[in-house]
Amino acid sequence: MSESVGLSLQASLHRAGFSLEVSLDVAPGEVLAVLGPNGAGKSTLLGILSGLLRPDSGHLRVGDRTLVDVDAGEFVPVHRRGVGLLAQQALLFPHLSAAANVAFGPRAQGVPKAEADERARDLLGQVGVGELADRRPSQLSGGQQQRVALARALAPQPGLLLLDEPLAALDVDATPAMRTLLRRVIRDGKQTALLVTHDALDALVLADRVVVLSGGRIAEQGATRDVLARPRSSFSARIAGLDLIPGIAASGALRTADGIEIHGASVEVTDGEPAVAVFPPSAVAVHTERPTGSPRNVFRVRLAALEPRGDTVRLRASAPDGAPAWVDGLAADVTPAAVAEMGVDPGDDVWFAVKAAEVAVHGTHS
Repeated sequence: MSESVGLSLQASLHRAGFSLEVSLDVAPGEVLAVLGPNGAGKSTLLGILSGLLRPDSGHLRVGDRTLVDVDAGEFVPVHRRGVGLLAQQALLFPHLSAAANVAFGPRAQGVPKAEADERARDLLGQVGVGELADRRPSQLSGGQQQRVALARALAPQPGLLLLDEPLAALDVDATPAMRTLLRRVIRDGKQTALLVTHDALDALVLADRVVVLSGGRIAEQGATRDVLARPRSSFSARIAGLDLIPGIAASGALRTADGIEIHGASVEVTDGEPAVAVFPPSAVAVHTERPTGSPRNVFRVRLAALEPRGDTVRLRASAPDGAPAWVDGLAADVTPAAVAEMGVDPGDDVWFAVKAAEVAVHGTHS
């Protein structure tokens, strides 16, 4: 593996109906996860980093190499960037053996055949398919092909490794082993990497930091556990499995745009700053009539869906007539017995109640 290098990107790209404006710095050996809904700009970002897209302005530097400098007219093409890619599909050459697939990159760089073959077989051993070196892709399972693809991405010793949802196409049995393998190989090799994923577990296991894209802009960023434990956007809340309500911090509570107060425990929040109230769906009690007594956070919702989840059922809410828009998308996790006892169906109006002790209020600093 080559010495770890850092990444510095500042770029804008404008197309009909969409624009991307990003500024990123990734430290040598760091893994950065990029999250975001469809259309947020993740693929565009990967295109700029890989060389498939030219930004309209800005620069890209990997280590001491300038790969893009729009003002200076510099643009290094894909094959000279030293950037590796592991995508959803393995995309192996069907007519080559696993070893020949992995050796292809080093050979294209001018590495002698014997050295490239030795490197390929060593990497195949590291990813756990050394005994399959002479097989062609058609003789390998999907998980085995993805392991070969990882070895192939690492074989040219890239300064930067791009991981484009590398586990999305794997079956449920192969995914945990591949995730663990990625963590070991990337960490042991101190590989600088950028991971695009929709899976919070991928980010937690593999990434040091997270960037959340929304509408071509960075909506939030920070240490992985901080972003997923204290989300500042609806998307990161959903991917972390949490409920989120936006508003303004007010005297230890959250005041929504329509003036409703959500009570909770404030976490480093200044009155008047943008903030969010966050709580897990398991903290939500569901009632068919408005509850009385201790709950301080009570709001009416309309059930949009009932989703079985193992030993619980997730009740997904929408906003009924006259209810605030932030109700839409909230969720509650209850037992199947509770659902049966309430006798509720999609389209019914119910009440969500959340104790203040279960709610955390975080500033969004935006």
